[in-house]
Amino acid sequence: MAEEEFETTEFKERMDEAAEHALEAAEDRRSKWIVYLSFATALIAVFAAIAALESGAYSNEALMQKNDALLAQSKASDQWAYYQAKSVKAAVYAAQAATAKASNPELAAKDQAEANRYAAEEKEISKAATELESEVRKESESSNQSMEHHHRFAFAVTMFQISIALSAVAALSRQKPVWFAGLAVSLLGLICFADGFWLYF
Repeated sequence: MAEEEFETTEFKERMDEAAEHALEAAEDRRSKWIVYLSFATALIAVFAAIAALESGAYSNEALMQKNDALLAQSKASDQWAYYQAKSVKAAVYAAQAATAKASNPELAAKDQAEANRYAAEEKEISKAATELESEVRKESESSNQSMEHHHRFAFAVTMFQISIALSAVAALSRQKPVWFAGLAVSLLGLICFADGFWLYF
C-alpha cells in the first residue's frame, strides 16, 4: 500500500510538472505573437513619423508656392496698371498730335513721336505682365500639386495612428483579430504613404 501511495504521489508530481510545462509552453506560444505585434507597431510608428514629416514639408511648400503666386499676381497687376498709364499717355499725345497737325506741325510731330514711344513701351509692359500671369498659373498649379501630396500623407498618418491604437487594444486584450484589423488599416496607410510620393490615385 505504501508503494502504491508513493507511485501515486510521484505520478501526481510528474503530472503537475507536465501541466506546468504545458502551461508555460502555451503561454510562450500565446505571447509570441505579442512580440510580433510590438515590432509591427514600432515599424508602423516609424512610417507614421515619416508620413507626418512629409505632410508638413509638402504643406509648407504649398504655402510658399501660393505666396510666390500671390507675389507674381501683385507684380502682374502693377504691370497692367503701368500699361494702362502708358496707354493713356499715348492716347493723349496722339490726340494732341492730331489737333496740332494743322496749326503747329512741329509740335504735332513731337507729340506723335511721344505717342509712338509710349505705344512701344506698352508692348514691352504687356509682354512682362503676360509672363508674370504665366508665372502665377505655374505657381498656383505647383501649390495645388503640393497640397495633393500633403493630403495623401496626412491620410496615411491618420491610418497609421488608427492602426497603432488597434494594436494597443489587441495587446491589452490579447485578441489577435483586433491586431489583424490594425494591420489591415496600416496596409491602407502604406498605400496612402506610397501615393503621397507619386500621386497614383
